[in-house]
Amino acid sequence: MNCRFSKKPLVLAVATVLGGLTMIAAPQVAFAAKAAGTYATGDFHNHTTCSDGSISMQKLVKKVTDKVDTPWGLDWFVQAGHGGTGNRNCTLVEDDTLSTDAYPFVSGTGPTTTWTASIGAGAIKGNNGASSGNMWRWQSIQEFQYPLIEYLATVKNLPLFIGMESVVAGHEHTSMSVITGQMPDALDFASMPTTPGGQTFASAVGNATALAQWSYCFDRGDTDTSRGAGNNWNCSVTGSANAGDANWNATAQKLTGNNGNAGHMKTVEALKWMKEFHPNASYYVPAHLERAGPFNPNGSNGFNIEHLRNFNNAAPKTAFGFETQPGHGASANRGEYQVNRNTFDGVKVDSVGGTTYGGTGVYGAQVGGVWDALLGEGRNWWFFASSDWHNRGSFGPDDRRSTQDFYPGEYQRTAVMVRHGADKLRPQTIVDGLRTGNAYSASGQLIDRMAFVACASYPGVGNRTNSAVETLAKDAVLDNTDIDVAGCATMGEKLKVRPGAEIVVAIVVRDPDGSNYSPYTFSNPSLKQIGIDQPLNKPVLDHVDVIRGLVTGYKTPGAADYSGEWPRNTNWLKTDGTTADLSAVPAAAKNLSAAIMKTFDKGAWATVQGHPEYKSMVFRIPAVQASQYIRLRGTNLPAAVPFETDASGNPLSDLYTNAGDRSKLSIPCTAVHSTGNQFDGCPDHLVTATTGSPIAGQKAVSYDVAAWSDLWFYSNPIYVEVTGKTVVAGVK
Repeated sequence: MNCRFSKKPLVLAVATVLGGLTMIAAPQVAFAAKAAGTYATGDFHNHTTCSDGSISMQKLVKKVTDKVDTPWGLDWFVQAGHGGTGNRNCTLVEDDTLSTDAYPFVSGTGPTTTWTASIGAGAIKGNNGASSGNMWRWQSIQEFQYPLIEYLATVKNLPLFIGMESVVAGHEHTSMSVITGQMPDALDFASMPTTPGGQTFASAVGNATALAQWSYCFDRGDTDTSRGAGNNWNCSVTGSANAGDANWNATAQKLTGNNGNAGHMKTVEALKWMKEFHPNASYYVPAHLERAGPFNPNGSNGFNIEHLRNFNNAAPKTAFGFETQPGHGASANRGEYQVNRNTFDGVKVDSVGGTTYGGTGVYGAQVGGVWDALLGEGRNWWFFASSDWHNRGSFGPDDRRSTQDFYPGEYQRTAVMVRHGADKLRPQTIVDGLRTGNAYSASGQLIDRMAFVACASYPGVGNRTNSAVETLAKDAVLDNTDIDVAGCATMGEKLKVRPGAEIVVAIVVRDPDGSNYSPYTFSNPSLKQIGIDQPLNKPVLDHVDVIRGLVTGYKTPGAADYSGEWPRNTNWLKTDGTTADLSAVPAAAKNLSAAIMKTFDKGAWATVQGHPEYKSMVFRIPAVQASQYIRLRGTNLPAAVPFETDASGNPLSDLYTNAGDRSKLSIPCTAVHSTGNQFDGCPDHLVTATTGSPIAGQKAVSYDVAAWSDLWFYSNPIYVEVTGKTVVAGVK
């Protein structure tokens, strides 16, 4: 087998100590036995006009789940806008095409109509609601958004529920939900209203009261002190200081310290509340966590690695991963990550990493960086992607071009193993699936199926052949499911072996035939640089990397290697777009054992007989003596594509395709579109590179074309725990 080896791992780090935290060092997470399931695709971070989006809930649900007009329809969907307040009514539809019996189109109104104009100022609850016209998110979720999503889920027979992008105390944003009360089984036999206004908070079968309470209690944007008006909420956590805390507001019955260390500790309390009251019905996934820069002790900005550890320590069944492949993939600065984006005490600070790397933040993209540091502890800390849909930027919501966002499922999606047996998909089994880490994320439909299997092999009767394990993977991927075989494991699981065992690893992915969801039919300009003629809407998987790292155990809170800040500004991302290496990263935020172990390409993988779109790879790890993990990533780009990948195939910084600094744009887009067609050649909205760029004066790869040119997938890891060695404590 012709496998390529990396020359060195990439980089990532963190370096500011947050003192005074004492938390459980190594929680044990238990999961239920396997039931039958399938990989189902979804999105849990997106917006409507109830926060700062541009369309109604009905239009968003149709766009994301429809498989005809918008064929990128997802299998499950969580509608999740910002916490805080909003002044627009997202339950009002744009036109007759979105009308339903209970929510008909009313001429002269739409999703930008204010709450005051639609329900009256007197119906807006909580402090200052009536006078300001702004509705607290808790009321919006409880009384308006949940009843609508319940109605749509029932009449359309779709797995939908409500979440939130929390405005995080001490930090920026997190994708989260508490699903208690949502979409109860009784809906299977319920009749929905057939008259306008018939679906209300009072008439709904289920409720999102638990999520609404969380929003009131812990969202940084919620300064309401009304205790949820008639809800009479109390935000206490058993065993915590509560009223004894200096930041406790007796009137509001909640903590009010929202910034810096006090804010972070409030967020830890939020997780402890979820663990106490909704341990199996909640998730908490920091979103675009590099964007707002590192942690700011005097504000609410980013997350350092110690904060992620604190979250996972406090509630390992709730805080189990991050959204390090952000949305906003078509924006001027990919993911809205950029140089000098933030201001800390009058000083400009970059997003962590300065930009994205192949569309992924540096915490997840850098081999040997923050994600590998967390996996190297043996934590249940998983990789997720989302759309963060708001709008199309310069274009309307029905245009296929974008200078800002892609719809959920259009560009990136996360596929999660949902163990629903003979039942339909439900919120609980979806959240259970997210929690297990049996998931992978892909952009541009680069792959749409995966089986990733590791099995133990011993001499004699315990021997497993490569072909036997490969067959397990093939059978699983063809059925869009996983394996349930003693002595084998898949993503998010751990394989327990004796010292000296061989590990047989099989990988099968589907690189689907035909077109993806890109509207562009001209050749990929990035690949054109190296003589490859491949249409943007027909990407081909170039290679798959296997990344391995050692597991050395949980870090101790307060120890020198527990906390650390990723290098700021040009200490990481240089002005020419190159980066420092891992020597610049503090010990807390890196795992130097992590490296590319093997690379498979068309010369090394096999095609599955009768199914040429499936690529099969198998290899052995001999005589393991140390606990470890393996994970996968893949791309449509070969190694050494100028301004896209390095000589080892790692993603370079996206500075070279970010329209935010036109002097750095470096890849020309030369295909000429035909008259009246913006899709068969470089579209008019692409920007022209300016002085300082190697292609100054030329139209440059940017915005959505940059995203469709540069595709990646990431799997979650398989752990291998060797008896008598480091215990992989975070995974069953």
